[in-house]
Amino acid sequence: MATLKFLLQSKSDNAPIYLRLSNGRKNPVIYRKIGLSINYTDWSATTGLPKQTTPNNKKLSTRLQKLNTFVSEKLNDVDLENETVNGDWLKFQIDLFFERITENKKSELITDAIQDIIDNAETRKNAKGGLGISKSRVNSYKSLKKIITEYQGTKKYKVKEVNVNFAKDFLKYLINVKKYQVSYATKQIADLKTVCFDAEVNGIPVHFQLKKIDSTKPTNENIIYLSNAELTKIENAELPTDALKNVRKWLLLGCNIGQRGGDLLNINESNFVNRNGLQVIELKQQKTNKNVTIPVLETTKQILNTGLPYKISIQKFNEHVKTVCQLAEINEIIKGGIIEVTEKGKGNKHKRKSNGNYPKWQLIGSHVCRRSFASNLYGILPTPLIMQITAHSTEKMLQNYIGKQGLDYAQQIADFYTLQAQKEKKETNLTVVKKAN
Repeated sequence: MATLKFLLQSKSDNAPIYLRLSNGRKNPVIYRKIGLSINYTDWSATTGLPKQTTPNNKKLSTRLQKLNTFVSEKLNDVDLENETVNGDWLKFQIDLFFERITENKKSELITDAIQDIIDNAETRKNAKGGLGISKSRVNSYKSLKKIITEYQGTKKYKVKEVNVNFAKDFLKYLINVKKYQVSYATKQIADLKTVCFDAEVNGIPVHFQLKKIDSTKPTNENIIYLSNAELTKIENAELPTDALKNVRKWLLLGCNIGQRGGDLLNINESNFVNRNGLQVIELKQQKTNKNVTIPVLETTKQILNTGLPYKISIQKFNEHVKTVCQLAEINEIIKGGIIEVTEKGKGNKHKRKSNGNYPKWQLIGSHVCRRSFASNLYGILPTPLIMQITAHSTEKMLQNYIGKQGLDYAQQIADFYTLQAQKEKKETNLTVVKKAN
């Protein structure tokens, strides 16, 4: 006959509580930690339960007795379920009782739910309907798991604890303690919601408020791009070194074809192909896995009239492009954020973005290429064509990316009617010339 007993195996003020299962003479005795601890002076070796001296001890004793009953009932079902009683079986029943996992052996802990997405990244359905999420998305989930682990400390939060208040407190932690930008912090909240919804599909209970959690990305207020006039200044600037001239060529090319820094700096001769007599640049974006085809216009040919720039790292580009823009006198004072690096000890560096008003050249990096392309052509080139090159999924995403607001649309409407009025005036001023005999 199987017997269960709780016991301690150390004399410390934080001694782990074990559950011992004796299942007949022919079977080995099994010991497993239950995940709770107690000061050994509060423990009764005689009863195998906490001493009834404090309210907390009485509460803990009640929980242990309920666990004993739960495991005993599961032992009665072993033959019916054709299960093998061993250490793994006992650990599973303990975790099931404390709702650390579900019947389908899925953990209810947030960190485990995140890890499940990471482990199954290759077979997860992506936004395009195919299988496999991008490396950048996997890295995002790895970052989220690290942040959640730091946030919870010794407490292990479950998926069903993620409600409106949890999200608000976590957001405050991200902004006030971790000093993250609001946009990055809200992205973490959005990713956390995705994790919870994914866990729900796997049979893990979620909080009824999950859908009410606000993870809306804030409007991008500091849109940093290079205007056509500024790009002309950069093109005509005197640069002292070949390295800076090379970075300038990458910058001008990037603003001309509208790609992210990582995709831009990987372009080589193989990306240039001829399709039906039209020379184009074909590439697959690293972040989205989208295939993009960009026509090689005259402006692109002029930039590349002496050949492609030589390959450099994104770090070198971001470092030298600021010098290029400084020498081109891109000095307008604007709002933005710069990365400040501080030493954390043992060679580790701590990076944080500091917001303020800075000369524009200090805020320039690889991000400016795609945004400059979209901003300079918005309202000139049809929006769907811009989206085809930038690979934005919706017009709303594009508008938020370049910061188009109601005033911009009002100006476009006014320009349209002004143009129409000019056309009508021109037509009414035309005189009919009599046909000569």
